[in-house]
Amino acid sequence: IFMGYYYSIQRLLKTRMWSDLMGKIHFWGWQLIIVAAAITLPLGYTSGKEYAELEWPIDIAITVVWVIFGWNMFATILKRRERHLYVAVWFYIATFITVAVLHVVNSIEIPVSFLKSYPVYAGVQDALVQWWYGHNAVAFFLTTPYLGLMYYFLPKAANRPVYSYKLSIIHFWALIFIYIWAGPHHLLYSALPNWAQSLGIVFSFTLIFPSWGGMINGLLTLRGAWDKVREDVVLKFMVVAVTCYGMATFEGPMLSLKSINAISHFTDWTIAHVHVGGLGWNAMLTFGIVYWLIPKIFRTQLYSKKLASFHFWIATLGILFYAIPMYVAGFMQASMWNEFTPSGQLKYQFLETVTFMKPFYAVRGFGGALFVLGAIIMMYNIFKTVRKAKLVANEAAEAPALEKVYVKHKGEHWHRWIERRPTPLLVLSLIVILIGGAVEMIPTFLVKSNIPTIASVKPYTPLELQGRDIYIREGCYTC
Repeated sequence: IFMGYYYSIQRLLKTRMWSDLMGKIHFWGWQLIIVAAAITLPLGYTSGKEYAELEWPIDIAITVVWVIFGWNMFATILKRRERHLYVAVWFYIATFITVAVLHVVNSIEIPVSFLKSYPVYAGVQDALVQWWYGHNAVAFFLTTPYLGLMYYFLPKAANRPVYSYKLSIIHFWALIFIYIWAGPHHLLYSALPNWAQSLGIVFSFTLIFPSWGGMINGLLTLRGAWDKVREDVVLKFMVVAVTCYGMATFEGPMLSLKSINAISHFTDWTIAHVHVGGLGWNAMLTFGIVYWLIPKIFRTQLYSKKLASFHFWIATLGILFYAIPMYVAGFMQASMWNEFTPSGQLKYQFLETVTFMKPFYAVRGFGGALFVLGAIIMMYNIFKTVRKAKLVANEAAEAPALEKVYVKHKGEHWHRWIERRPTPLLVLSLIVILIGGAVEMIPTFLVKSNIPTIASVKPYTPLELQGRDIYIREGCYTC
């Protein structure tokens, strides 16, 4: 993400990054966060919250590094030499502001020691905040930045303009508005109020329209260039990536429907769905960008197009061998869990359902091995490419400064006003993403005012949670 971002934004804005030092701090800070995560998680230092497992010192480090990244980005936008902000930049801005809001709100916690903290939320409110964050962390860290990269690198690789400018406007605003509402579909059949579950379902299903708008815009950008896809391995990776994005964003809304969710929930079907997105959309687009970008940076040709093509085919096969067995396994799991004997007992014990999955897991492992092998081949190919070339650290380029007075052209689209003004674009994006979260969370936090409550039943405070952990740690949990 960050490699493609730093390359594309400077060219889209026709200026260097505002601060090279901030870029370096961002890079090394992010590497230190990864190392800290790799050390603390295996040692058991975790908040236990999905996608937000890291403890409070690392949460603070993520916040600081993310602010440095965003500050540098926005300062660069303000000193740009291109008045119009291209659609990729809109997605970068929305990614920065939304991830910041999600991370800060979900990570509000009370530290009780250097590597231990407890969230300020409890009960169903904690679950709602967690999945408002969890769903949208995927949306705004693995979807919107990659859409920005798609809008830049796919037209570049195909040497074609984006299919529809108007469709990109609809895609952007509809996606960031609708996505933020969809978190409750992770909590169907739970204690979450039915109205919140229903809202999550409605917006999750609606999400298919802007998502497919983006997919269609990407694929139709290749109109007149499909002959290139047959020859160009970069375009092959990108076509599979955009197609997998379409598949995952069709399946996601389907899985949010209660009737289908009742089958898929807790099964390996969910794993298949996630990996079509993660391996198919994110990884394949990343591979395509790397194969296109590294030779450009080093002003050379790719070491071996045959190796890259081999990588494409085994990666594609790897996804199929990974996902298809998981789809079958998930459906079989759900069927076995819902089988009862005439006396009303479960027909299959849980362990039986697990052992039944062994062949599917073996095929899944084979698919994963193929995918990893492809990544290793890419690393070798890129290493050989870089080794025979010389890095061009600074490209000679120049652009005139922006004119202070802008003359509006006749018939100009109204959205151009926003595209020329990064601060209103940032503020509007913030307002759009806050609406859904506020509508769903505020009534849930004020739930005492509209439903009967039991005075003696109260959520644990962070201090009480710490006491419970101490009690269990000291061995008194069976007293």
